[in-house]
Amino acid sequence: MPILIKKDSFLIDEPCYNEAMSFTPSTWIDYEVIDVGEGEKLERYGSFIIRRPDSNALSYVADTKSGLWKQSDATFRQGNQNGEWIKKKTVPEAWTISIDDLSFKIALTPFKHTGIFPEQATNWEWMRKLIKESKRDIKVLNLFAYTGAATMACAKEGASVVHVDASKGSVLWAKENAVLCGCVEAPIRYLVDDVLKFVQRELRRGNTYDAIIMDPPAFGRGPKGELWRFNDQLKELMGLCQQLLSEKPLFVCVSTYNDAFGLNDLKHLIHDHFPLEIADCECAELILPISNKNIPLECGNSARVRFK
Repeated sequence: MPILIKKDSFLIDEPCYNEAMSFTPSTWIDYEVIDVGEGEKLERYGSFIIRRPDSNALSYVADTKSGLWKQSDATFRQGNQNGEWIKKKTVPEAWTISIDDLSFKIALTPFKHTGIFPEQATNWEWMRKLIKESKRDIKVLNLFAYTGAATMACAKEGASVVHVDASKGSVLWAKENAVLCGCVEAPIRYLVDDVLKFVQRELRRGNTYDAIIMDPPAFGRGPKGELWRFNDQLKELMGLCQQLLSEKPLFVCVSTYNDAFGLNDLKHLIHDHFPLEIADCECAELILPISNKNIPLECGNSARVRFK
């Protein structure tokens, strides 16, 4: 379990959290990291094994020419712009994997992604627990919501969710996941919108949320070409989201995958916006176990804020 951040964990005049343990998902039956090394990752999604680049795997050593790695059903090869998947004939255009009562569509995209970030399962579990234990109606805002795994996790516990992403394709994918998860009738509002502009409009409207989730990319574009620059705009977005919280907020969950924005940067950002007098905060690396190694794969960082 992660270490709970206490008020006395700060250094004088320099807010900084003590080292926390990692956030690790419970065991997946339908997913595993088989091996990593030489900048590549070998994973199993259901009954299919895929091989793709991963910058987090650069520091690991593996025999990527071994029989273990040759068993992959699909391998991603980077091109000049996007890339391509070299697939066996048995690999379908899309298939489904499940965790607990959630099911998600998996597909091999030209950007090497699969439609899901498995390391986030630990956050879905945490969100669901808080919503269930709150025993009240919870309104969630999911920003940079991608294909909706966190949206479905919250909706499964009865929360209403506003799902915002700049990609129309990702939002359509999220609606497919809603069908797979049995959430078609759930109170989910899907929006293709620029996140920063949407949040600004919500403030002007006087809307509030009990919980906010965000997974901002390093760089992105809104549906009308709006630029998202992580380093320039994350702090602004956090400040706006702080104002969007209801009078009795439940949680905030922020995940980052930006190499130039480390765990300590995330800790400082969270402390600046959510003082420990009002919330318990946890910040840690997101990791996945590796079946063929006794060390985990570091995937990114997450901050969890639970309000008192």
